[in-house]
Amino acid sequence: MVISFVGMSSSGKSAIGQGLCRRLKSTHPNTVLVDGDALRAAIAPDLQYTFEDRRESEARRSKLCKFLSDQDIHVICTGLSNYPEWREWCRAHIQDYCEIYLDVPMAILHKRDSKGIYDRALRGEIEHVVGVDIEFRPPADPDLVIENTGKDSVDEIVDHILSYTSEHFNFPAASTGSDR
Repeated sequence: MVISFVGMSSSGKSAIGQGLCRRLKSTHPNTVLVDGDALRAAIAPDLQYTFEDRRESEARRSKLCKFLSDQDIHVICTGLSNYPEWREWCRAHIQDYCEIYLDVPMAILHKRDSKGIYDRALRGEIEHVVGVDIEFRPPADPDLVIENTGKDSVDEIVDHILSYTSEHFNFPAASTGSDR
């Protein structure tokens, strides 16, 4: 199974992905986290943050997820995923692919932005920032939409995801609340 998180910077992809991976490892030790930022540093140091380089990074990440999934490794993928053609490719080529969109209002994204990416982009200090000078294209038909406004804890969101994947993908849920 590949569970792919889609959302803008500071939407909670990494925190929720890490929580989900920790929870799944207790019952599915063949689970890995493919974090977009960490993966970029490891296998894509040749890429910048332009629209074209971001597309190439997403292509590499998508193909890696398929490669791992084909070996019966469960993948939690956290990446911005702004290219509909690669989302469609994943759906067509990865068995048991679940796309989760973390929908967060821009005002909350700005408040959560610990790296200051949005503010620096708005001041013109950096460019190629999705949501500022690169349009964010939310998924047209994600499997699950989570409005991650801060109302629910990471554990509550992970519980919801595990319930959903158990019901819709026949993916046995890990025990709930083990991180609490």
